[in-house]
Amino acid sequence: MNAGVDWDCVGAELDAHGCAHVPALLDATQCAAYVAGYGEAARYRSRVLMERHGFGRGEYQYFAYPLPAPLQALRTALYPPLAAIANRWDAQLGAGGLRYPDQLQDYLARCHAAGQCRPTPLILRYGEGDYNCLHQDLYGEHHFPLQVAVLLSRPGTDFTGGEFVLTEQRARMQSRVEVVALAQGDAVIFPVNQRPLQGARGVARATMRHGVSRLRGGQRHTLGIIFHDAN
Repeated sequence: MNAGVDWDCVGAELDAHGCAHVPALLDATQCAAYVAGYGEAARYRSRVLMERHGFGRGEYQYFAYPLPAPLQALRTALYPPLAAIANRWDAQLGAGGLRYPDQLQDYLARCHAAGQCRPTPLILRYGEGDYNCLHQDLYGEHHFPLQVAVLLSRPGTDFTGGEFVLTEQRARMQSRVEVVALAQGDAVIFPVNQRPLQGARGVARATMRHGVSRLRGGQRHTLGIIFHDAN
């Protein structure tokens, strides 16, 4: 993992645009290791064929506990600075809920106490013609408001098309679209559900959804890091 993430910049980008681009979070060797492990069934708790459920086309697999050590370390390291942003956002929105604790294990203990015990980090695989419909990754009563996607494949070499897409729905307005261009190892940080948005009458809620456009060719892998567990 790139230890030089500028978290002030990440927070500013999330506030301004609803997403933040983090270059080179993983290096090429780390990306290749995740892709190579996709066929190792023992790593995963379930496999989902997206077309069967109307989610799009392609497939993904949820990792099982215990997570692979590099993934566990990455999830644990990313959580604290994102929790600080999440708490700031909750204060802006006047959510009045429980504060997100500083450490991931304390937040997961809260999820597990509510029956959300299944791990949610996953790898997604797309082939030619595959896509991911706009959606939100909400798995139960507790959901951490930010998540991370890391592109494991090389655009223009391993695949073409397949852009990461976000939409933002503001009250009584048409949806705004953001397309995030990623290189191999780059991450995008984005809201799971809603984000605060400064408006003429104060802070409002904007609802976010994300997806992937149609792959024109090749194969695309993505690592998804979600911080709440599923019920």
